[in-house]
Amino acid sequence: MSVAELSSSAQNYVKIIWGLQEWSTADVTATMIAERAGVRLSTVSDAVRRLADQGLVEHTRYGAVTLTDLGRSHALAMVRRHRLIEAFLVNVLGYGWDEVHDEAEELEHAVSDLMVTRIDELLGFPTRDPHGDPIPAADGTVTIPDAVQLSRREPTGQVVVERISDADPGLLQYFSDTGVLVGATLELSAGEAYSEAVGVRPEGRDEVSLGPAAADAVWVSPVSP
Repeated sequence: MSVAELSSSAQNYVKIIWGLQEWSTADVTATMIAERAGVRLSTVSDAVRRLADQGLVEHTRYGAVTLTDLGRSHALAMVRRHRLIEAFLVNVLGYGWDEVHDEAEELEHAVSDLMVTRIDELLGFPTRDPHGDPIPAADGTVTIPDAVQLSRREPTGQVVVERISDADPGLLQYFSDTGVLVGATLELSAGEAYSEAVGVRPEGRDEVSLGPAAADAVWVSPVSP
């Protein structure tokens, strides 16, 4: 069964569930899903029951929500659609990386499997979207970069930006203006005492100070020796 045969609601929920565990090892709960989807907990509870009836998730009362193999397959298909559309909007239509998330949220439910394949071919089979998130391959394989949030790393040495969260368009615009971009090398330094900030200096740019919210949005890896 193609993911296109699922309702838009089911498509959204399996994608949200997978996204909640993409960069985290914590169990996914109905409360977390409700927060991400922006709906009431009772709405999620009803949705999870329907997903379980379709064989897409496993869930015990008050326990974690886990994708089945079928659910994971459909979730990755939706993630693939979303991230390829984002790449298409940026690379072909000239959108800014801060403008594409909401557009992709709408378009991912309307495109056909054939169009997704054609976009993939047109873009040369990209492996990362404009924010550094991995794009699942057509066979469902996905490689997550070995990266940690900047806020969890010691503020010394050099790192490469692997991924930046697209949750806040305004923050993405700030990163664009300061040179904190996917693939950029950053020189780190400790921020002012008690500020919980970290200093970052992109190559050829001035140093900027990132507070906890900004540092949480950036995933980095060490510069290869």
